[in-house]
Amino acid sequence: MIPSPPLPSPVMPSLPIRATRSARTAATVSLALSLLLPAFPGGLARGADPAPPSPTAVSSPGITEPILDVTLSTSVPGILAARKFKEGDFIQEGQVLLELDKRLEELEVDRRKLVADQKKEDFEGTRKLFTATSGVSKDDLIKKEVEYKVAAVEQEMAAEQLRRRQLVAPLSGTISEILLDVGEACQAYQPLARVVDTRRCYFITNLEARHAARLKSGQTLRVDLDTGSGIVTVQAAVSLLSPVVDAASGLRKVKLIFDNADGRIVPGVGGNLILE
Repeated sequence: MIPSPPLPSPVMPSLPIRATRSARTAATVSLALSLLLPAFPGGLARGADPAPPSPTAVSSPGITEPILDVTLSTSVPGILAARKFKEGDFIQEGQVLLELDKRLEELEVDRRKLVADQKKEDFEGTRKLFTATSGVSKDDLIKKEVEYKVAAVEQEMAAEQLRRRQLVAPLSGTISEILLDVGEACQAYQPLARVVDTRRCYFITNLEARHAARLKSGQTLRVDLDTGSGIVTVQAAVSLLSPVVDAASGLRKVKLIFDNADGRIVPGVGGNLILE
């Protein structure tokens, strides 16, 4: 008996190599997502990022500024004799930042004090004599009194001239710049130093009049600030609504103030005011 020939094995249709790889990649991604999503109920968005504004929100760009930024100078000319602080130091209100040469003014204060003390003794002696014996006239007493008061005023004037040789901080803040070195000359009212207070800051923007009309003084709003290393969201209170609208642009200036005690915002960076 002749055996029958073996039946041919079925041939499976081959898939293109590219389609096979795509299918495997899709399966791998699906498996990874199925493992990750239960651990992140909110999806893959970073929790540290601020929530995106709603589609109907209005965004207005602006700039930050320190709450106080002053350039200091003296009202008298002179030679810079001493720098009590350096750039970057925090200075308290009333502390002396710079001193001009003041030896002549110190001597003048001492001289005026001696004159005032002498005039005071003359006046008191004349007053005692007038009261006890009437040995001097009233006109002489008045003359001595006037001379003493004039000497006292001149002493105060000399002391004031001495005080003007010092540059005193009118506010507490950080010294951002000192413009002269010891030994250099300065003129009256020439800028000598700059002090800024960044513990609170302003955010300044210009809004369309129709949007600005929705705001009121003291209202708290969201501001997103670009610090360079990321977006920081702060809550800022409206401190100024300009009483006028710019006729050319139709914009209204708005200033908001926010706390920056931790120093995380460097004034000068930009950001956006978000109106939900």
